[in-house]
Amino acid sequence: MRKYRLIIAGLSVLLAAAFLAGCAGMAAKPTEDNFKAPTVTLNRVEVPYYTGYWYFSSKVKPTKGSAGDYGAAMGLGFIFDIENPNDYPVLMESLKFSIAFEEFVLNTVAADEPMWIPAGKTNQLRVNAIMDARSSLLSLMVTGGFQLKEKGMSPWDALEKWWTGAPEMSFPIHVQQGSAIFKAGGVIKGVEVAATYP
Repeated sequence: MRKYRLIIAGLSVLLAAAFLAGCAGMAAKPTEDNFKAPTVTLNRVEVPYYTGYWYFSSKVKPTKGSAGDYGAAMGLGFIFDIENPNDYPVLMESLKFSIAFEEFVLNTVAADEPMWIPAGKTNQLRVNAIMDARSSLLSLMVTGGFQLKEKGMSPWDALEKWWTGAPEMSFPIHVQQGSAIFKAGGVIKGVEVAATYP
């Protein structure tokens, strides 16, 4: 009889342990109260595509094709660390931000591919942006003309400085007016994104 009691007691302990382990393994349910905002941090900026600095106008006769106003293209890669502090996975639905060289906004980019970030983990996301000297010149003349004038700089001087200095990161590149949208269950949270590199 004593032997059976020991077996039953042992089974009870095992069942209780299995039950507690199962409860501990159950994922928390997202709610407005327990949804902590994920953090989006700029890890680094890279220049994976670079053709130097050049610009030519439509007055220049091309070897092939049609004449036009064209400027050097440059690719930038923005690598972000996205940390999920929650006890459940979170979906980053989108990330959008403006790119400013020094304090001059030249481009706006978006990453609309959804990404799941596991509970308590950090993912990395690369957002690629193609800049070109022509569209940057137009942006500078429309939105930054007065600022450049106050600094005693021409748009041409600014472009040359940025395009020749970008591979060495010789000036600050800003991520501005950024936002990331996160979802978990039926809960949605927007997170502000802003950073400067280097």
